[in-house]
Amino acid sequence: MAIELEDVYGRYGPMVLRRCRRLLKDDGRALDAMHDVFLQLLRRREEIDPQRLAPLLMRIATNVSLNHLRTWRRHPEDPGDEALLQIADAGGGGQGLAAARLMLGKIFAREQPSTGEIAVMHLVDGMTLEEVGREVGLSVSGVRKRLRTLRARVAALEEV
Repeated sequence: MAIELEDVYGRYGPMVLRRCRRLLKDDGRALDAMHDVFLQLLRRREEIDPQRLAPLLMRIATNVSLNHLRTWRRHPEDPGDEALLQIADAGGGGQGLAAARLMLGKIFAREQPSTGEIAVMHLVDGMTLEEVGREVGLSVSGVRKRLRTLRARVAALEEV
């Protein structure tokens, strides 16, 4: 059964936009990411189970936002990043923003892409290990191991 995209957009659009804003910290980029989420949904609307739509949209929004963050990290020459850095510098927080981006780049450089998703679900959204495991297709111990490895990498970088 195909979903009606217009209805889904009206009902779940604000939720998806909030997720993208929370992860991207930029209204314009969050709006772009939200549109990317619904484009992905449009491409697969025949295959989607309407009963699992909200969790699916949250997962797609997380993945799209994390992909946007990775792209910005790889292409810092993007004029949008420069404008963001100038705005942050005007408020005195430019060095903190740059340091945070550098730290995140180092932390996630050798991680599997889903590790970022796991971290956001558990640490930002407050989902339990069981809920995260269900969403990403891992056991609780698998999720726990990924988070433990991530914490160890953060601790090692903090010592440097």
